[in-house]
Order: sequence, then structure tokens, then C-alpha cells
Amino acid sequence: MGIHIVLLEPEIPQNTGNIARTCAATGASLHLVGPMGFQIDDKKLKRAGLDYWNLLDVTYYESTEEFFQKHPDDVFYYATTKAPQTYCDVAYPEDVFLVFGKETAGIDEAILVKNQPWCVRIPMVDDARSLNLSNSAAIMVYEVMRQHGFSHLKQQGSLTKYEWS
Repeated sequence: MGIHIVLLEPEIPQNTGNIARTCAATGASLHLVGPMGFQIDDKKLKRAGLDYWNLLDVTYYESTEEFFQKHPDDVFYYATTKAPQTYCDVAYPEDVFLVFGKETAGIDEAILVKNQPWCVRIPMVDDARSLNLSNSAAIMVYEVMRQHGFSHLKQQGSLTKYEWS
């Protein structure tokens, strides 16, 4: 399964670190598209990702243009509060790129307009502006995996001191 989380110009290192941890725990790849609002060696970024960096498949791009040039034939879904359909309205392919914009502005509307059929939103109350970026990424990646039966994830945990009955 090829789930890819794409962050266009992320600004907050803690969000990117949390998303990196989600990617590591789910086997999703992370694509960081610059310019970014922090240095990749930022302590807050590393702290949020904890000790999962060795499990992470991450690719860096200088610009949005470079990213799209390197992925001309891939399937993209764009997370935005402006979309007419929800993230649950979509049947995601196994190989998919979930694209998220920067925290302060989201994805450039020129990109959204060109890709309306692939724009999705997470429902919220009217007065809420948006969810946290790392929460949004986790919600969407788990929806894609749910639709495909969590096929490559461990399905059951084990207790340390006791056994399940």
C-alpha cells in the first residue's frame, strides 16, 4: 500500500514531527515541500517525532512545482476546509497522495480550483476555522487504511502483565 502524506510549505515543526510519527507508525511516506518555516534539524521537530525517525520514509522538495513535476501520474487528494465533499465521500486507491497546505493559509486556491473533484474536507462546526494539521493528516490516513482493511498493520496488541480473555 502506498499512502503518501504531502505537506506543502509546513510552518510549525511540532505538527510536522507529529505527522512524521503518524507516517512511521502507519508505513506512510512523508513528502516535505519547501519553503518550510523551520529547519529540518529543529529540536521541536525531532522531539515530536520521538524515536521514530529511523522508521520514516521522507522526501524533501524545494518547491511545489518540483514536487508536482516529480509525480506527474500519481493520484492526489487535497485536504481543505473549502471542499464541497467530505473525506469519507471518497473511495481512495491504495496508492494515494494526501496533500495538506501550510497551517496559516492551507493549499493555494489556484491548486484547489484545478483539482476540485479531488478536494476533500473534514466536517466541523461552523465557527471552527480548522483542525490541527497533524490531527487532520491522521484522520485522513486512517480513513484510507480503514477502506483497505488495515492490510499491512498489526491488528492486535498484547498486554504486558496480563492476558486477554
